[in-house]
Amino acid sequence: MTETRSTPPIRVGVVGVGRGQSFARGVNETVGMELVALCDTWEERLLEVGKRYNVTTYTDYGRFLEHDMDAVILANYFHEHAPFAIQALQAGKHVMSETASNTTLAEGVALCRAVEKTGKVYMLAENYPYTVFNQEMRRLYQSGEIGEVTYAEGEYNHPMAAPDRLRISPGMHHWRAWLPSTYYCTHALAPLVYITGALPVKVNALSIACPSVDAQTVRVADPGSVILCRTDNGAVFRIFGLVLPGHSNWYRVHGSRGAMEIARGPGYFGSGQIRVWHEKWDLRPGEEPERVYTPEWPEHGDLARQAGHGGGDFWTNFHFANAIRSGVPPFLDVYRGVAMSSVGILAWKSALEDGRPFDVPDFRDEASRKSHEADDWSPWPEHAREGQPPPSILGHVAPSPEGVALARKIWAEIGYRED
Repeated sequence: MTETRSTPPIRVGVVGVGRGQSFARGVNETVGMELVALCDTWEERLLEVGKRYNVTTYTDYGRFLEHDMDAVILANYFHEHAPFAIQALQAGKHVMSETASNTTLAEGVALCRAVEKTGKVYMLAENYPYTVFNQEMRRLYQSGEIGEVTYAEGEYNHPMAAPDRLRISPGMHHWRAWLPSTYYCTHALAPLVYITGALPVKVNALSIACPSVDAQTVRVADPGSVILCRTDNGAVFRIFGLVLPGHSNWYRVHGSRGAMEIARGPGYFGSGQIRVWHEKWDLRPGEEPERVYTPEWPEHGDLARQAGHGGGDFWTNFHFANAIRSGVPPFLDVYRGVAMSSVGILAWKSALEDGRPFDVPDFRDEASRKSHEADDWSPWPEHAREGQPPPSILGHVAPSPEGVALARKIWAEIGYRED
């Protein structure tokens, strides 16, 4: 990292004072950034957080973009990132966006074009590639120890108690209630892409419909899915999630001469160790058949350990700042961000057709992406019209009376008033 004290800090504005506070905390001298503005429509909370950080606050996004700043970090609603990112890029700001980059293929095409036209840095703020475990597996993979990837598995399955789920998703039409089971795929997929460099080119998926899992919430989408991805080197990735009982945050990579994984265990990241193994007949001099060890951070471990999402929340800001200063696109650039986000969209198309495969466009190639420039296929309730998909393979499922009653009780407790 370039010495930050010799150069002016990158002036950053953050959109969203819920999840966005993690990014705001990470905007500091170590990464060479300075927080200068916050934006949110929740004015009461916005003013409270703005006072804490002593920065200018805005409820109007257009006015926020007029603030004197270099970059914008988007932590607004999941399905609203692309339009906000495009507007910021057109206003001359670098952009780091929470997942997903896009929730329609048309948004993905427009976002890639906006980055190319403006020349600004775009980065997907996907944090799980940057846990200590996944950084170590990337190092091992690049060393050639396990050979070329043949098969890999990524799991991000995050169940929550019904009251907790309802507190973070107020409203019958909140995106978390309508999120198809395949859409939140990048927490499971991005680490595999980061470790191996392989990118999905074809996907098929099956959704798991189990209404009883969400009977005490107002979620109307399926709770889980399995996605299979064929990658550009011929490997297969299996992706599993989303909110089924049985918390799992886990990654495994098989190569042409060995394998590695986060060792299974009871913790958030398994046992907290990496397991690497080879077949005895294929050992090279100095190699062990199997080893299990606790990985170390490559640098800045003291700051990473204090950050959320296994340290990933520190590294997203770190790499975003480095990309702006160097002019070199980050690994999680717009093309990888849009491709991985589009896996979730195409996987949902596949799930609704019981596993039919779909090709992932090459978003670097205008000819490949042009046929998708008008594809606004979308499950979100505000986009509802003939031809748009349901959020469940069972169709449009109504929430249970018990779930609605509990939701209204929880929302009243947190001060949310239904529209």
